[in-house]
Amino acid sequence: MTLPIFNRAGYQPLTDLPEPMRPWRDRPTRWENLSPTTGTYHLNSAGVYMYYPATGGPYDHPVGQIQFGLGCIASHRTETDPARKALFLARAKAQADRLIATHDEARGAWWFPYPFAFTHAVHSGVSYQPPWYSGMAQGEAISLFCQLAQLDAVTDDERARYMAAADGAFASLQVTDDGYPWAVNINRSGYVWLQEYPGSQPGAGDYTYNGMIYAMFGLWDYYAATGSAEAATLYDGCATTIVRYFSLLRNPRWFSFYCQTHRIPAPTYHQHHIELFRQLHWQTGCADFADATDRLVDDVPAPRVSGSVQFAAGTYTLYRFDTAADGAWVSAKADAELERKTVTFSRATQAPASMRRRIQDRGIYYRISAGAYEGWWVGEVWSSVYLLGTYLPTVYQPSRTITLPGDSAQVTAYKVGADGSVLDTQTVAAAASSSVPADRRAIVNGRPMYLLEAGELSGYWVPASSVTADTSGPSTS
Repeated sequence: MTLPIFNRAGYQPLTDLPEPMRPWRDRPTRWENLSPTTGTYHLNSAGVYMYYPATGGPYDHPVGQIQFGLGCIASHRTETDPARKALFLARAKAQADRLIATHDEARGAWWFPYPFAFTHAVHSGVSYQPPWYSGMAQGEAISLFCQLAQLDAVTDDERARYMAAADGAFASLQVTDDGYPWAVNINRSGYVWLQEYPGSQPGAGDYTYNGMIYAMFGLWDYYAATGSAEAATLYDGCATTIVRYFSLLRNPRWFSFYCQTHRIPAPTYHQHHIELFRQLHWQTGCADFADATDRLVDDVPAPRVSGSVQFAAGTYTLYRFDTAADGAWVSAKADAELERKTVTFSRATQAPASMRRRIQDRGIYYRISAGAYEGWWVGEVWSSVYLLGTYLPTVYQPSRTITLPGDSAQVTAYKVGADGSVLDTQTVAAAASSSVPADRRAIVNGRPMYLLEAGELSGYWVPASSVTADTSGPSTS
């Protein structure tokens, strides 16, 4: 089976990643969640993760089973207690074995059916009768089988069985929408998509971003396990598609969109998008994915950041917004302004904050959590109002290239303590621009900054607004 030609920019899956940066290592199954016996999703008597709706069932839920299994593998890798380690492995095997036992075969490939009717509550047109299939499940199943096969604790027979299953699942991503079932299509502009929700007609689908990227991780795992040229080619095409359509995923200064078809902001998926693009940077080594990560972080940063807000002497406007009781955003309330007042501080002062987040249709604000202004919000403004410390870090792998400006433009670099205290500063103003590697980015004392790792400014943070970071894609050399 060979896919038709699709657009490729030359992205290569890099397999020499540190263990924590490999797919699914960031989502371990916690020990206390290893044996759920109640709830909409819990284990049956064989240890298989099943879907128990209010009526009917239980049903297999391929993505649920796969992600539970991958979480168990992640925990198995790091667990030191032998009994717990063995149970994590047993749970992962149970999910894989169930998928193998229930798979369908069609078009020379393995497919993992959803045996229940499903209609998406928000996205029109996503409606299925059983059995139906998802490209997200197809790609994630490859990860589950490949990762199990790589564990020392499985037998040679199990390893062969799991790799045969991975081969069958990978074959499903080598056929397009000219038959049924299908999970891959190439749009009219020549870009390839792995469809989480394939449509009933060729070319139809939801064009869901997170589902496609999770399926791409299966291509990465399959390439790492087999060296498959076909997997590398499809990974390249998918990465090319994600970069091409990032501008349609991004929703500047607000939650990114869930899919291309409906373009509905996705509050519960925005942080997933950030982490997925971060991993695509690690997997490809290309800075365009790191740049996308940074933009998404700045659009809507993770809100569960707390600490001390530093106020310079001056006059400030405080606000009350219509939010959840803890300050979280609520769609129906939309952060409507309820009240405002002006306060003046005759000298520098501090206040505790329980949250730093984007307020809808506004900037970044801090929620004061104690004292005379408890429950009020104040806008982040450097250098008069900012949260002390370093938070929301993004580790770059590989490092990015930061260019310091020439023309004697001044750049102040900071060495910062864990509490946000400035330990040292250096100001440079060179006639010619120069490049320095940076291994991470974070919000430091209320500003996006890069941590330089070479030269006279090694170990110093430089404000993102003072320098330029590379945004390059694959090398064309």
